[in-house]
Amino acid sequence: MEILFTTERVFVRWLKFDDFEAFNKMQSSAIVMKYVSQKPMTYQQNKEDLQNLILSYQDLNNDFLIYAVVKKDNSEFIGTVALVKDENNNDEIGYRFLEEFWGKGYGSEVLKGLIYYCKSIQIKRIVANVAVENMASVKMIQNAGFQFVKSFISEDLKLPERKYILELC
Repeated sequence: MEILFTTERVFVRWLKFDDFEAFNKMQSSAIVMKYVSQKPMTYQQNKEDLQNLILSYQDLNNDFLIYAVVKKDNSEFIGTVALVKDENNNDEIGYRFLEEFWGKGYGSEVLKGLIYYCKSIQIKRIVANVAVENMASVKMIQNAGFQFVKSFISEDLKLPERKYILELC
């Protein structure tokens, strides 16, 4: 179990097959998936997705990495965090959480940990694309010091989004 970083209440680690039940619940939720690039996924799609994500850790050249966010006190899977290369080869971050963990500060806590982790591996800049409607995420990104760059309509969601950048150097 490869742990990337820890915060006060959670640790972020590689996904594993034991995460499937909660992973499937999260990825199947229309509410959770509303602002991400996919529609809710089926049981079979989630099974294949999790398997592919787990296998991706073996590829040292992989630039699309998704990790589990797990509570320290009981090892409960509560969401995922992403560190991927975008179309311009920028390091883009993303996150999603099971709905029952929204509004409890986990997003902000994990975002701070992810920023620290990115600095520790010498990433110079991180990008976040956030749906304008997703006010909680917009606020979280702004509070973390990200700067607004531009507005656009996402190709996949067809929703207005904002691009933010955080310079780490």
